[in-house]
Amino acid sequence: SRIESTSHQPASPSTPAAMAGDTDTEAPHVVEDCRGVLQVLSDGTTVRSAAAPYAVEDRDDGRVEWRDAVYHPAHGLGVRMYRPPRREREGKGPLPVLAYFHGGGFCIGSRAWPSVHACCLRFAHELPAVVLSFDYRLAPEHRLPAAHEDAATALAWLRDRLTGMTPGLADGSGSDEDVRAWLAGSGADPGRLFVSGDSAGANIAHHMAARFGAAGAGLGPVRIAGHVLVMPAFTSEAPTQSELSSRGNAFLSRDVAERYSRLALPAGANKDYPLMNPLGPDSPGLVVVGGRVLVVVGGEDMLKDNQVRYAERMKAVGNDVELVVFDGKEHGFFSRDPWSETGGEVVRVVRRFMDRDAADLVQPADGQH
Repeated sequence: SRIESTSHQPASPSTPAAMAGDTDTEAPHVVEDCRGVLQVLSDGTTVRSAAAPYAVEDRDDGRVEWRDAVYHPAHGLGVRMYRPPRREREGKGPLPVLAYFHGGGFCIGSRAWPSVHACCLRFAHELPAVVLSFDYRLAPEHRLPAAHEDAATALAWLRDRLTGMTPGLADGSGSDEDVRAWLAGSGADPGRLFVSGDSAGANIAHHMAARFGAAGAGLGPVRIAGHVLVMPAFTSEAPTQSELSSRGNAFLSRDVAERYSRLALPAGANKDYPLMNPLGPDSPGLVVVGGRVLVVVGGEDMLKDNQVRYAERMKAVGNDVELVVFDGKEHGFFSRDPWSETGGEVVRVVRRFMDRDAADLVQPADGQH
């Protein structure tokens, strides 16, 4: 199915439409195409397909319980909430909470995509954890920083539902109290929140770490225990060696990355825009964030150099950073096939990372036995 947006986007000066001259006398034609899921026409109209660009095996057997809600009524943005099978919850004590933001170059993606759904099912079952998968506004209808603004709203929404701070309707099928009760019945622990995402979503996770700071400022009693960045989408105006030597693949090539940048960046911005390049000349600089940081990288990812440099610089300013490189893997290796053996290893890496925090919480203070 194809859904034409009601918004009309002016053609960017860098798009083929702008370079073709006057298009008033010809029918609108496609000038930007993102996997057939998003097309931008020469008159600025955006056309979106409801279908996901690739299939993932459906292993939703009903054991992991999930439900949808709306966290941002003004923008119609939803969240899908997951909790482990009942036997994984009973008698296990409070469970960590994983806030997850999907990838897609800030232009495509949805919590309902089979690949995103599969990632969250596997995280919920095998970590185990209470997982919340948040949508956010997409470009080019909503260019950056819209996605990051929505993510901050999402974490504030989660804080309020974990701690009972703000009443109100959460979705069209039930009251906000239903969501609170569902989370409470899930055993969600407000003292162990992990902010995560893949690709563009991992970029968002970094900026939420920087935004809320070492003390989790703005999240009240909710404690950010760590940040899980899987293949983070960090760019730079100067191409890196991993970009120059990349053969590209069907999932991400230099042409595809350039297309996402054209569509997602604000007018006049380049790939050193602070939200895209946290190490860039105009970026505010890295800070010590709340909790540990896990960075998962594919050894053949064209963005690898920026990802590794980010991990090194985060560690240099005083953060506890774990960098895990999956040799031979390209960008998107986890989200494209979360049920694979490699996908299972990613989940195990995340579980070990989260378990370190749990172990620290139960260790006695110095001098106590």
